[in-house]
Amino acid sequence: MSSDTEYERAAQPEDLGRFFLERANAGDVEGLVALYEPDAVMAFPTGQITAGHGAIRAVYERLLANKPTFTSAGQRPALRNGDLALTSTRFVDSGGTVEVARQQPDGTWLWVLDQPNFADW
Repeated sequence: MSSDTEYERAAQPEDLGRFFLERANAGDVEGLVALYEPDAVMAFPTGQITAGHGAIRAVYERLLANKPTFTSAGQRPALRNGDLALTSTRFVDSGGTVEVARQQPDGTWLWVLDQPNFADW
């Protein structure tokens, strides 16, 4: 998909985890990047910090190159404080994630911080 594609936006912070699974399993790198604020920070690969859409795109291009399948073992309800929300998802065989989402001016949600722990490199 091109970067001009309109993606469904997260009406609730919990939508982000569902969108991640759908888009990752579809191999949709641009759809994954669309889940983040432009200057978002991701702690991935392990031991490294990835910042901004370009760097996050490169991480997902490498991660999805082998067409992995992601399955969820459950998502906790988001913990909210004003325009911030803590989200988390457990994966069946590979740990889980913890993210901070921020409500956008239009009322939708995007991740601003991401601490994934879902793959070994």
